[in-house]
Amino acid sequence: MENRFKNWQYPKIEEGKLTNYNWLVQNKKNLQLGKKVDIGAFTYINAKFDVIIENNVQIGSHCSIYSLSTIDEKKGKVILKKNCKIGSHSIIMPGVTIGENSIVGAFSFVNKDIPDNVVAFGVPVEVIKESKKKKEK
Repeated sequence: MENRFKNWQYPKIEEGKLTNYNWLVQNKKNLQLGKKVDIGAFTYINAKFDVIIENNVQIGSHCSIYSLSTIDEKKGKVILKKNCKIGSHSIIMPGVTIGENSIVGAFSFVNKDIPDNVVAFGVPVEVIKESKKKKEK
């Protein structure tokens, strides 16, 4: 994976506009984006109440990350810790933290914290097992 990110640069993020990688952020001033982050096309990030994406995070296409839910008025900081992976079409709700090295399977609805070093998926998400492989720091 190191070769893939050899020339990685921070993407240009404009409020409410698609990046050159075709993902979008609202409330960009409240987004903290780590290094070597890979965000798939058509992902939406609402960072009104803070979204922190740490280094080496991978987010599949068509995901939604919400720090605010206008339907039920939930709000809270979302944290994606380093080396975690979020499968395509997953939804991350307000106030959720995804742990280091954890994997969230595609099409998951994440409405609670996910600990470090686990595999989780489902609607709603459930931890399925511990990861066999732990990333080095």
